[in-house]
Amino acid sequence: MSVLAHGTRPARLRALPARPRLGRNPELTRTDRLVGSVLAVAGAVPALALGFIAYEMLREAYPAIVFNGGHFFTGRVFSYGNLYSSGVEVRDGYRAAQGAHFAILPMIFGTFASSLIALVLAVPVAVGGAILLVEKIPSRLQGPLGTLLELLAAIPSVVFGLWGVYTFGPLLSRTVFKWIAALRIPWLDSHVGHGEGLLTASLVLAVMIVPIVASIARELVRAVPAISKEGAAGLGLTAAETVRVVTLPFVRTGVVAAAILGWGRALGETIAVLLISGATLNSYPHSIFDTFTTMAATIAAILDGALTDATRMGVHALAETGLVLLAISILTNFAGRMVARRLSDAALPVGRGV
Repeated sequence: MSVLAHGTRPARLRALPARPRLGRNPELTRTDRLVGSVLAVAGAVPALALGFIAYEMLREAYPAIVFNGGHFFTGRVFSYGNLYSSGVEVRDGYRAAQGAHFAILPMIFGTFASSLIALVLAVPVAVGGAILLVEKIPSRLQGPLGTLLELLAAIPSVVFGLWGVYTFGPLLSRTVFKWIAALRIPWLDSHVGHGEGLLTASLVLAVMIVPIVASIARELVRAVPAISKEGAAGLGLTAAETVRVVTLPFVRTGVVAAAILGWGRALGETIAVLLISGATLNSYPHSIFDTFTTMAATIAAILDGALTDATRMGVHALAETGLVLLAISILTNFAGRMVARRLSDAALPVGRGV
């Protein structure tokens, strides 16, 4: 009878000796050390670039941080003030045009609302399409369809924006949006307009991030062990149950990471959202069809006006807006890593009905 049968715990495996560092291993040649040094520098470049960008943004935004204080996150009016007047407002030693107010709460709301709606719409389509492409489509068609999927990710965002504002949005406003508005459901009963607004922008963002999530999900589905699917079929599971019990638990960590990557794309999207959103500043959308704005779209839309501000406080306020967007993107990626790590520790379920 084995040791495990008596309920005792197996002996721990002896830890492997630590690998010597590249610079301290006498067996490495000069070429190996040179390659190691180059790789170390290459690995440090992204972190240094991120630190430099954050420093420059913080340096440019610091006057606005002092001038605005906490009102920057709680107010709803973003205005340069009267740029044609010689009057100025002074707070804590920093000057701004008379009547200037800088707050971004409506922009934060629009940024999260549009990106989250896009994510909710895109992830099921992307994952379902990846599973269909790998497990149901004939192998001779998988290559061409996968190439088309990757080409969709290469389309410039301005093309998506023009398509959304001139074709997709008006088509939806004449058909689907009118039917939805007729239901008189809260947040769905507003005037649909010409197709601009939160729902159209979210749908276009969903189309933009579907290729990102689907491309990663396709490779993950390909990596699912065939023996696990065969074992599920041997236990009597149907194809749909095999996908639910075997495939989805196996790929869910990677899908979460892919979804976070797609969400980052949606959070920072600028031109497409600027063209479709309606760029309505200082107000919240009261319906899913109303116009709105995001932080990235606002920076692109009103930067010219900020450059005419003699006090430069408008430029500082936009830099603070960009700094907030940068912080949101970094925190989103860290949160995605934590979620993916927790999911990766979960065991793979086995058997019918699990």
